[in-house]
Amino acid sequence: MADLHAEKILILDFGSQYTQLIARRVRELHVYCEIHPCTMPIDQIRAFAPRGIVLSGSPFSVEQPGAPLVDRAVFEMGVPVLGVCYGLQLMAKLLGGAIDRTAHREYGHARVEVIEPVGPFGEMRPGEHLDVWMSHGDKVSAPPRGFRVIGRSDNSPFCAVANPEKRLYAIQFHAEVAHTPRGRELYEAFLEECGVTFSFRMGAFIEDATARIRERVGKERVICALSGGVDSAVVALLLHRAIGPQLQCIFVDNGLLREGEAEQVQQTFAGRFHLPLRTVDARARFLEKLRGVTDPERKRKIIGNEFIAVFEQEVERDRAEHGEARFLAQGTLYPDVIESVSFKGPSQVIKSHHNVGGLPERMRMQLIEPLRELFKDEVRALGRELGLPEAIVARQPFPGPGLAIRVLGEITEERLQLVRKADVIVQEEVANAGLRERLWQAFAVLLPVRSVGVMGDERTYESACVLRAVESLDGMTADWARLPYDLVAKISGRITNEVRGINRVVYDVSSKPPATIEWE
Repeated sequence: MADLHAEKILILDFGSQYTQLIARRVRELHVYCEIHPCTMPIDQIRAFAPRGIVLSGSPFSVEQPGAPLVDRAVFEMGVPVLGVCYGLQLMAKLLGGAIDRTAHREYGHARVEVIEPVGPFGEMRPGEHLDVWMSHGDKVSAPPRGFRVIGRSDNSPFCAVANPEKRLYAIQFHAEVAHTPRGRELYEAFLEECGVTFSFRMGAFIEDATARIRERVGKERVICALSGGVDSAVVALLLHRAIGPQLQCIFVDNGLLREGEAEQVQQTFAGRFHLPLRTVDARARFLEKLRGVTDPERKRKIIGNEFIAVFEQEVERDRAEHGEARFLAQGTLYPDVIESVSFKGPSQVIKSHHNVGGLPERMRMQLIEPLRELFKDEVRALGRELGLPEAIVARQPFPGPGLAIRVLGEITEERLQLVRKADVIVQEEVANAGLRERLWQAFAVLLPVRSVGVMGDERTYESACVLRAVESLDGMTADWARLPYDLVAKISGRITNEVRGINRVVYDVSSKPPATIEWE
């Protein structure tokens, strides 16, 4: 079997908000890549054996004290290197060029003229113009010796430079963002220069991951917390494919799920895929713990702590019945890992993601995370390869605390039912309008207020509901969706007519930032 990691691209992160997008561009082209902090020692970089290296952008200026650097030996490894924005300035500084720190800051759309079709411009013609996205304060005023101009803009005469003999390339703009429409072509041309075969695909990943799971697990047993979301679903199917009856899935119904979700999990995984599944009905337990609680942080902590308590009880029960399970499977994704390793600067503490790290010692289990190399879109593609129903593969993100943070104020079964019924209508109408794939999330939120209304000849005094719909690439930022007025009207009309207890619907037109996607 071919080694999926034999053709690796190394992305050195200097703290840019766009670093993940570079990795996504590379992965979309079916090339395996990893992000590591720019502080990665040169001996580790050599041991990584990359086919090519990308230097990311950065919020720093290369001229400021303490600016992040990279070992100059990176440029002598003989593999292609692409500097992006800060990466261009850093390459110029380290190799003897000059930086103009008094340059006028350039942020937004720009036009770049291709001068020489090499490196990232390899598939283009001299004289072509590209729409690109700039975001920089410094700029190169003189490239290093041996470099020549391969692209220029009105504001940046050294917008793209190269030393083709040493296979060193650098661009001032961000080819990874959507605002650079032909950015995919630029990265593809660079990857061609790296000599990769574009063979990192999910079908091959299944074979590779299955073999690795079997090798690590041996004859031991594995516990998997199955939530019904796409991440845990794909983990469960992948493990079941690898180790069959050695897997035990545990699904905790906390009473905070969407309409029909618990039944769907049972039917799909136990019925269709025949996974060993234990369903725990903990609805009354969670609701009792949440009685009278209105503070969102307290809600989250109660739900998190209670889930751990229930899950540990079930693990102990499983141990008593079947013996020790040495492994706990978890749906950690690559963005979670990146969050924990990305370069944040010398004055900042690196944040550890809640999915990355150790388990409580009392659980005496080792983590197994078969998806920790993948992005969300790759996990969805993997789910399709494994035969997961599209209703689960394409499911929108759902918060860990569930509907508890979509019912503002006190949580009761009556209020949960209101938001469930409203949410069903939102999902149905968004799907009917053909907008499910365009929207990152669309859902209903129940407010802790009541308002006066009129239905028929009677006055009502009932709850108000918020319709929330956003567009996003990764959930880190989001823009409120400009839904058609007719669609908003239809959703509002159905909710107020069909959900007894809601007489008013409002539409949230806040983006992230400054707001968050969820209300709590």
